[in-house]
Amino acid sequence: MSEYGNLGVVVVAVDGSEESMNALRWALENLKLRSPTPDSTNAGSFIIFHVQSPPSIATGLNPGSIPFGGPSSVHFLSSFNFSFSIFTILIPTSSFLLGDLEVPAFAAAIEAHQKRITDSILDHAFGICSQFNQTEVSTHVVIGDPKEKICETVQDLHADVLVIGSRAFGPIKRMFLGSVSNYCAHHAQCPVIIIKGKDVVNKGN
Repeated sequence: MSEYGNLGVVVVAVDGSEESMNALRWALENLKLRSPTPDSTNAGSFIIFHVQSPPSIATGLNPGSIPFGGPSSVHFLSSFNFSFSIFTILIPTSSFLLGDLEVPAFAAAIEAHQKRITDSILDHAFGICSQFNQTEVSTHVVIGDPKEKICETVQDLHADVLVIGSRAFGPIKRMFLGSVSNYCAHHAQCPVIIIKGKDVVNKGN
């Protein structure tokens, strides 16, 4: 079977979950990109897409650990001696307000931590790509709500297909948070392939 196919843009949505990395493995194993034509270098490519959470005080209070072997979550607020009972979650600027107090350093610390999370996710994804000897790979990172941003991006990039993992949420959590994969299946302007958590691809040597 030919190593080439007819796909120009394959978007694979990844986050800090193994389910999303399993989706990447599946895409690399099963989807074939378009080869460059003699008069063009427009070969197909995999786009590793990540949606970074908007910086917020809620994130600062519970920053989470760096995924895939990164350092554990530190006491993120230890250097900030704030005392407050009511806070504004998200302000569309580079700083935050705690009551009437503007704290740009707090915002910068949150943003730096989230960037470390993003870098770890992308590094892990690139490691998987190298296992499959796939070099036609690029990354795309945006900030916002995953459901909306994934659907916007596949349209902007004229994706031929979106590949996304499905997390095994329980019924209560799914009811409140919804399913990103289910939302994309109904709203994305391209075919969507959803890889369940157990659909693991193992690449042999």
